[in-house]
Amino acid sequence: QERLVESGGGLVQPGGSLRLSCAASEFTLDYYTVGWFRQPPGKEREFVAAVSRSGYNTDYSDSAKGRFTISRDNAKNTVTLQMNSLKPGDTAVYSCAAASTSFSRSHTFKESSMYSHWGQGTQVTVSS
Repeated sequence: QERLVESGGGLVQPGGSLRLSCAASEFTLDYYTVGWFRQPPGKEREFVAAVSRSGYNTDYSDSAKGRFTISRDNAKNTVTLQMNSLKPGDTAVYSCAAASTSFSRSHTFKESSMYSHWGQGTQVTVSS
């Protein structure tokens, strides 16, 4: 069964860092654009970051720019989201998602409808 599994969430103080990982099972991420989304309490899901198949093209939400870094290791079939300078407003369930992109190694997507595979999510809480 094809799955995405996130790890690395937890409780962190404002200004701290967390590193989220997304691992694929039973399929290879090499053929997929991968994105991270988050859903804050009581709010809609929102785009955070995405990385192209090649790993050279990335896209970030305005709130993530300059603080978060998305990267991928196709050999390990994983994608990582490094989050620095965390704020209470970053508190959310973070989910990774994969979008099949056989036509291009450089595309990224912000729209959640483009993604066919989703993980269960990992909780990130930023609080003192």
